[in-house]
Amino acid sequence: MKTFKRIAAGILSTALLLGMTSCATTKQTEAAPAAASFTTVESGKLIMATNAFFPPYEYYEGEKIVGIDAEIASAVANKLGLELVIEDVEFDSIIAGVQGGKYDIGCAGMTVTEDRLKSVNFSTPYATGIQSIIVTTDSEIKDIDTLLDGSYKVGVQSGTTGDIYMSDTPDNGGVGEDRVERFSKGNDAVIALTSGKIDAVVIDNEPAKAFVAANEGLKILETPYTVEDYAMAINKDNVALNDAINQALKELTDDGTIPGIVNKYIPAEG
Repeated sequence: MKTFKRIAAGILSTALLLGMTSCATTKQTEAAPAAASFTTVESGKLIMATNAFFPPYEYYEGEKIVGIDAEIASAVANKLGLELVIEDVEFDSIIAGVQGGKYDIGCAGMTVTEDRLKSVNFSTPYATGIQSIIVTTDSEIKDIDTLLDGSYKVGVQSGTTGDIYMSDTPDNGGVGEDRVERFSKGNDAVIALTSGKIDAVVIDNEPAKAFVAANEGLKILETPYTVEDYAMAINKDNVALNDAINQALKELTDDGTIPGIVNKYIPAEG
């Protein structure tokens, strides 16, 4: 069975060496690490773009957006002396919004990819995700090889790495454009699966578990499709903000804050 590792050391090294200078005002604060001067879209605020239908990384609890990304971004904002503002947008508009200076960061269970690095830079990774495959319990799809080698229709959330990977050619571990069905939300893909319109859904393992728990007759294939690292997207020109966020992420990892947040939503097994 095939399992693909999508984050190469070279890509991550490139992401860590690059950064942004966003559009608006300069923010200086004693709370900020090392590089005390950086720009944000709006003075005193860190504007985060996300797509809040990706539990446990981001989802609604009443009218509030919560989850791993929301809490980590909030902790980073506090370190930088900023107020976190979360904007819920379509996933495939996040990169363009960060690139165009509309948002300071994109934080949405987002993986560093070569294609995305053409438009934005990324912070150091703060979490590891697994892309999994959801099928019906009576599906003929028993493993990754069966899915890739057959003629099955695969549902993905538009613009996600699941979309990118599945749309690629079979030689590169995908099924090709003609077998991919795109949806604006992961839940919409799952609904299509339960109604028999598609044969499988490729999505992050944590949302996959939530969807399977909420929909009878579904299961996750035992072997993960791919393993990837999540990071914050930042405008290419803001080196100071990128450096400050990386320093904040390091401190929050070292003091146990980030591991604690991840464990709160994804308890360690055993």
